[in-house]
Amino acid sequence: MNTELMEALTILEQEKDFSREKLIDAIENSLINACKNHFGKADNIRVIMDRETCDYSLIQEKTVVEQVEDDVEEISLEKAKEIDSKYELGDIVQIPVESKSFGRIATQNAKNLILQKIREEERKVIYDQYFEKEKDIVTGIVQRYVGKNISINLGKADAMLTENEQVKGEVFQPTERIKLYVVEVKDTTKGPKILVSRTHPELVKRLFESEVTEVRDGIVEIKSIAREAGSRTKIAVWSNDPDVDPVGACVGMNGARVNAVVNELRGEKIDIINWSDNPALLIENALSPAKVISVAADPDEKTASVIVPDYQLSLAIGKEGQNARLAARLTGYKIDIKSETQAIESGELPANYMDMAEEYEEDGYPEEDYSGEDYQEGAGWEEDGADDAEPDLDLYEE
Repeated sequence: MNTELMEALTILEQEKDFSREKLIDAIENSLINACKNHFGKADNIRVIMDRETCDYSLIQEKTVVEQVEDDVEEISLEKAKEIDSKYELGDIVQIPVESKSFGRIATQNAKNLILQKIREEERKVIYDQYFEKEKDIVTGIVQRYVGKNISINLGKADAMLTENEQVKGEVFQPTERIKLYVVEVKDTTKGPKILVSRTHPELVKRLFESEVTEVRDGIVEIKSIAREAGSRTKIAVWSNDPDVDPVGACVGMNGARVNAVVNELRGEKIDIINWSDNPALLIENALSPAKVISVAADPDEKTASVIVPDYQLSLAIGKEGQNARLAARLTGYKIDIKSETQAIESGELPANYMDMAEEYEEDGYPEEDYSGEDYQEGAGWEEDGADDAEPDLDLYEE
């Protein structure tokens, strides 16, 4: 029993997660290669290896001839008779080959062949391991900044978080743990190249899957995501169980679940809305926290005209158009937002609409308090950073 070789194979198998069979194949190939370097050819060399005990032997098969022209593949009848008197012309004689007799170059080449195979197997194992994590999230440890890129250690492999995949304003310290979305894993001669991202919308989805059991189990589905990394994300959720509130499940008790995601995203705001197959209702939800008077959606043209109260126009559009822009991405519709006054001027609302609205309130519709002080203290106003400037009313495209 070759104890040393068995121990070496066992250690490699455990530490590197290699296949013992492939390592043994590499050893056999290296022995044949050493014979080729030593004798000049190895067509008549056979390696006999016991895969249980790791005992091996090299056999050189020579043909018995009258006159030897190639001493690598032929043996004279006289010498064959010295080995065993039963041999005759044309017989095959099996002669043991001592690997100790190999020259230094042949031995070094055999060693390099084995090391090369080990490196190839190691790269393949790492590639397979991270290829399974493609389109998923991994936890990495920040190592250092390389220019504007960040080197991340993922365990058995390193990844480079490029400048384009970083969230503006995020600064990491060495040894800090962060979660990343694996965009793609490429197999290269230098090992697997892992492309990771902190800006990808799917990162938010995977974070919710890790925090929300209902999402992980498929009870609650995240139908659509629109994200401006580092600032705000809108997600539309749907429940396959009528007894489960999809928004409540994602928010969690006292906001625990959504706060865990927000903390991982370094304070990025997240709006969670109910998904609807009705495009008008979906667009109304997507423009939350703004209130909407009416939505006219054209499913064929993928356009929608939205009317909001005058005091809600800035909130509906959001700071620099962000709220409307995210709503457009979330729904896939071009959204044109108008105030009541603008809708009356364009003829979309009747000229006496304001008087009709006042009559409705007098007849029992609840009148909400939209005084300037209370409204400006509202969370939606502060989060969207709306101001009194006249907003741009161009279409907000996906």
